Amino acid sequence: MRIAVISDTHDRYPAGLPERLRGADEIWHLGDVCAPETLVEFLQLGPPLRLVMGNCDAEPGWPLTLDLRREGLRFHLVHIPPARAPKHADFVLHGHTHVPRDETDAAGVRWLNPGCITRPNRGAPASYAWLTINRAGPLVWEIVRV
Repeated sequence: MRIAVISDTHDRYPAGLPERLRGADEIWHLGDVCAPETLVEFLQLGPPLRLVMGNCDAEPGWPLTLDLRREGLRFHLVHIPPARAPKHADFVLHGHTHVPRDETDAAGVRWLNPGCITRPNRGAPASYAWLTINRAGPLVWEIVRV
């Protein structure tokens, strides 16, 4: 399973980004979409789009967090990273900081952030990520610079 992970679009994204995500089994957006119309091209790609509300979003139907299970692994999606991982999570995926992240904490939970697609911060380039989950092998997290 191959999942495209984006965050912090803030009403815009680079030209051609939706085409780059073609072929994803799912698309996960980790918040700060801002205008819901920003999602139209991603929705038109066809795979399911899962998203969480960011601190710049105001859509009442969007969840603050989303817990997903894929290939037996437990993912917790949230915009602002919590102080601690929920007990039920193997992976915490978040946005908000605009800086890519791939760290494993003392409890063995892996924290992942694709960075910001439009307004990178702290010297980080604009980026998104591919999350590849294989039953037969380890999870692969790949940051893609834009």
